Amino acid sequence: MQMKSLAASLCLATLVLSGCASKYVTPEQYSGFLKDYSALKEEKSPSGAPVMRWIQPGVDVSRFTSVYIEPSQLYPQPQPTEKIPASTLQGITQYYDQALQTQFAKVLPLASGPGPGVLVVRPAITAVSSSTQGLRPYEVIPIALVAAGVSVATGIRDQDTSIATEAVFLDGGSNTTLAEVVRKGAGAELENSSQVMQPSDARAVLDGWARDMVSSFQQLAAK
Repeated sequence: MQMKSLAASLCLATLVLSGCASKYVTPEQYSGFLKDYSALKEEKSPSGAPVMRWIQPGVDVSRFTSVYIEPSQLYPQPQPTEKIPASTLQGITQYYDQALQTQFAKVLPLASGPGPGVLVVRPAITAVSSSTQGLRPYEVIPIALVAAGVSVATGIRDQDTSIATEAVFLDGGSNTTLAEVVRKGAGAELENSSQVMQPSDARAVLDGWARDMVSSFQQLAAK
């Protein structure tokens, strides 16, 4: 009975440990970056990862001749901490932009701004809320930490990181929303609770998101 109680406590306290947390971003974790979340549905990305997604029915992406990647945002705007300094937050958004540009450039020329025939990608790094931990938004952008008390009591020393994104895809000529996606992923593990997160800890996740976005575009173009 005590073991069951401990396991339940761990699930509530960490939220990101394997098997305890939902693989999908839940409504209470939405940041408000998207204007409307009501049409999102649970789907699988081209790589098989769980995503919440909406795509305009019958959308024709073949009409786009270039793509503009808007600079990614941190939403809601976080306050840097010792654990997640401003340099880390800035580095993550910069790398996200780079990853998106690198992947989309493989299928479309990069545009310098929106306009007719331009697909606009508007990305954001968003908060992953954890109401059971009582964390403020900036404490979980982009990292969700195992509670210190639980870590010591169970002998768990590594710190799990989690990062989430919300992105909108727009017609650069009409500003019509074509698709929306919300997803999260696990970053690199930190060795202990005092280790400062670096932008490199999130690079694998960001690269995967960018590849999936381009693969989704290619699948739509092939229809």
